[in-house]
Amino acid sequence: MTPPIIAVYGATGHTGRLVAQELLARDQRIVLAGRSADGLRELAAELDAGDRVGTRVAPVDDPAALRELAAGCAVLVHCAGPYSATGRPVAEAAVAAGCHYVDHALEQHHVRHLFDELQGPARAAGSALVPGASFYGGYGDLLAAVVAADLPGVERLVVGYAVTGWRMTRGARHTADQVIADLRRVTYTDGALDERYVEPRNAVFPFPPPLGPQTMVAPVPYHETITVPRHVPVRTVEAQMTAHTFAPETFAGQDVDDATRAGSEYTVAVQAITADGGRTGQVSGRDLWWGAALVSVEAALALVEAPGPVPGGVFAPGEALRAGALLARLEKRGAFTASPGLLPAPDDRPLLRIR
Repeated sequence: MTPPIIAVYGATGHTGRLVAQELLARDQRIVLAGRSADGLRELAAELDAGDRVGTRVAPVDDPAALRELAAGCAVLVHCAGPYSATGRPVAEAAVAAGCHYVDHALEQHHVRHLFDELQGPARAAGSALVPGASFYGGYGDLLAAVVAADLPGVERLVVGYAVTGWRMTRGARHTADQVIADLRRVTYTDGALDERYVEPRNAVFPFPPPLGPQTMVAPVPYHETITVPRHVPVRTVEAQMTAHTFAPETFAGQDVDDATRAGSEYTVAVQAITADGGRTGQVSGRDLWWGAALVSVEAALALVEAPGPVPGGVFAPGEALRAGALLARLEKRGAFTASPGLLPAPDDRPLLRIR
C-alpha cells in the first residue's frame, strides 16, 4: 500500500531537514515545501530518494499556494518559525484543506490562537492540529502526562529544562528575540488561564541526581501553561530554564556546523506537587534538534497510521498521543535516557490517543 504524502513546510531549515530525513528513513512519501524553489530542488537532490520526494513552492504570504499544498497531503509538518508570523496562515490553510497539522512552535500566543480560534473550524473540517510537538514545550507536555498520571490533586507542576551547548539557528534566534521582548505571558495559576505582565525571577529547580539543583530563570514563556492543563488535572503550571543556557554563545550559533549544533546536552524534568508530596521524573539526552524532529515525526505518523477516522480539533501533544508510549519509542531510539521505571516498555500499538 502506498503511504500518504506528508508535507514538510520550511524543509530547507535545520529542523525541516531532520524531519524530512527521518520520514524518508521510515519509507514515507514527502513533499518539501517553502519559499525557495532552488533551495527545495537542492535539498531533494541531496536526499536522493527518487519519486518519494516532491517539492512545492508555497510562500507564507500566498494563501492559495498554501491551500494547494495542504490539499495535496495528509499531514503538514510545519518547521518554519517564528510561528508568530508563519503559524496562523499555514495552520489556516491546513484546516481549509481538511489536512492534519503538526508544528514545532513554543510561542504561547500562537498556540493559544489555535485553541481559541481554530478549534471549531478544525472540528468541522476533520483536521487534527497538534501544535508544539517538538523539544521545547513538547517534551515538557508529554513528560507532564507521564509524571502526573494517576496523581490526585496536583497543586503545582513545574517543567525544568537544563540545557548546555545549545546553538540557535537563525529561525530560533528570531523566535527568541520576539519571545524575550514580549513580557505579556500566558500563565496558568490557581486553575485559571491568564495573560499578563510577568517579571522573570531566579529560582532553584531540584533536578534529581546526578544533575542536582540548578539555578533557573522562571518562568520561561513556553506553551506548557496552555497545553498541560488540557490533559492533566492541575492548579498551577510553570516552565523554567537553567540560567547558564542564556549564555552569549547560545544566541550566536547561527553559523556553526551540524556536528556542533548536534552537541547540545539536556535534562528535562517534571515535578508534580500534591498535598502528599508528589512525583518527579526526567529524561536526559543529547541533540535537542534531533529530539524535536522525532516528536513531530511520531505525531505525523500517528495521524496518518490511525486505524480509523481521526477527529478534527486542536490538541496538545499529550492529549492527542499516548505520551508514555511515544517517549518510550524515543528512548529506544537512543534520543535520551529516562528515570528508572518512568516509562512503559515500547509497543507497536497506534500512538494516537484521540478517537
